[in-house]
Amino acid sequence: MAEIEKRPVKIVETVLRDAHQSLLATRMSTEQMLPIIEKMDKVGYHAVECWGGATFDASLRFLKEDPWERLRKLRDGFKNTKLQMLFRGQNILGYNHYADDVVEYFVQKSISNGIDIIRIFDCLNDIRNLETAVKATNKEKGHAQIALCYTLGDAYTLDYWKDIAKRIEDMGADSLCIKDMAGLLTPYKAAELVQALKEGTSLPIDLHTHYTSGVASMTYLKAVEAGCEIIDCAISPLALGTSQPATEVMVETFRGTPYDTGYDQTLLAEIADYFQPVRDEALKSGLLNPKVLGVNIKTLQYQVPGGMLSNLVSQLKEAGQEDKYRQVLEEIPRVRKDFGEPPLVTPSSQIVGTQAVLNVIMGERYKMVPKESKKIMLGEFGQTVKPFNPEVQKKIIGDETPITCRPADLLKPQLPQFEKECAQWKQQEEDVLSYALFPAVAKEFFQYREAQQTKVDGAAADKESKAYPV
Repeated sequence: MAEIEKRPVKIVETVLRDAHQSLLATRMSTEQMLPIIEKMDKVGYHAVECWGGATFDASLRFLKEDPWERLRKLRDGFKNTKLQMLFRGQNILGYNHYADDVVEYFVQKSISNGIDIIRIFDCLNDIRNLETAVKATNKEKGHAQIALCYTLGDAYTLDYWKDIAKRIEDMGADSLCIKDMAGLLTPYKAAELVQALKEGTSLPIDLHTHYTSGVASMTYLKAVEAGCEIIDCAISPLALGTSQPATEVMVETFRGTPYDTGYDQTLLAEIADYFQPVRDEALKSGLLNPKVLGVNIKTLQYQVPGGMLSNLVSQLKEAGQEDKYRQVLEEIPRVRKDFGEPPLVTPSSQIVGTQAVLNVIMGERYKMVPKESKKIMLGEFGQTVKPFNPEVQKKIIGDETPITCRPADLLKPQLPQFEKECAQWKQQEEDVLSYALFPAVAKEFFQYREAQQTKVDGAAADKESKAYPV
C-alpha cells in the first residue's frame, strides 16, 4: 500500500479568545493570560486567537482594561507565534455598519499593534461587506482570512459553497475558514464540504466549530482526512461544551499518522495545568455554568447556537413565560425563513431569536418589531441568500424602499467626527477607535482610566513630599 504523504495538521489555539468567550462570558483578564504566554509560545501553534470578537467590548465594559494595551502585551510575549483576531466585516467588532475610513483605520491599527491574521466574516455571508477589510489587510501586509458562516437550508448547497469560495479567492483572501458557530457540521458532511471547497479554491482551509452538539472532534477528524489544513482547538480545561474540541485530544488523535502535529504533550499538559484553576474558580463562582459543558443535540434539531439558546431562556424568564420555550424554538426556523434564511451568528442570531420570542409572547406574529428586524428587512445589514417573505417585509417596513447597494456605500466618512467627540479623552491614537465602536462604554472607561492615573500620580507626589520635607 502506497504511503500517504505527510501533511501535519495546523492548530489555532483559541483559549485566549473564543474558548473563554464561549464558556466564561469573555471574562479572562490580561493578568490571567500573561504568565503562561512563554510556554504557549513554544508549542508551535499555527496561530493563537487572542483578540477581536467580544474581547474588545468585555475588556472595556467589565474588566476596565484597554484592549489595545492587552494586544501589545501579548505581542511582546509571543515571540514565535502568529496572533489572530476575529473581525465582523463592516461591523468591525460592533453591531452596526461603519464607514470605510473607520474599517481601514481599525485594520491598520490592529496590525501595527501586533495582529498577524485577521479572520473576517459577515453575518449574512454577503461578501460585499468583507471587501474593505480584506483590501485594508492586504495593504497592511497582514493575512486576510475570510470566514464563511456555515448553516443549513435549501439555498446552502455544495455548489453555493464552491462558488462563494471562488469569489473569496478572487477578492484577495489568503485563506478560507468554515465558521461553524452552532456546531451544525457533522463528520461526513464536513468531508463533503471540504472536498467541494477544494474543487472551488486553492486557498488553505481552516475549520472552526463548537462542541455544542457533541460531534466536533469527529468532524475535525473527517475534515482533516478530506484535506482541511487547519483546525481551531482549545486547551482542555476550557474546551468542549460551547467551546472548541480539546487541543491535546486532537494532537493525540493525529499522532503517528500523516497528519501528526508534532506538538509536545508534556508541554501541553503544563499549559492545561495552568488553566485548570481558572476553570475551577469559574465553576465555583458560577461564571462557568455546568449546563454549557454538556451536549445539546437540540442544536442540530433547531440549528440554534448554544449562546442563542441561553439568551432565549433569559428573555422568556424576564417575561415570566418560560413555559413558551418549545414554541419559541419552533418559531425560530419560521422567522429565519421569513428573513431570507440567514446564518445564525452575531448579530443575525440575536435579531431572529428576539423576533421569535416576541412573536410567541405577543400571540401574533410581527405585532411587535424591534428596530433591528426592520433594519434587516430594509437591507441595512446586506443581502440574504434567499429573498425575504414579501408579506412579512410589507408588514415590517410598510412603504419604505429597501436598499440594494452595499450598505456602507451610503455612509459618509466617520473618523473626523469620532476624533472630535473623543478629543478630550484621547491619550493614544487607538482611543478614537475604542470610542467609535462603543461610545458610552469607552467614555466610561476613559473616565475610569483618568481617575486611576490621578490616584497614582497623587500617591507618587505624596510619597515624594514625604521623602523631601520642605
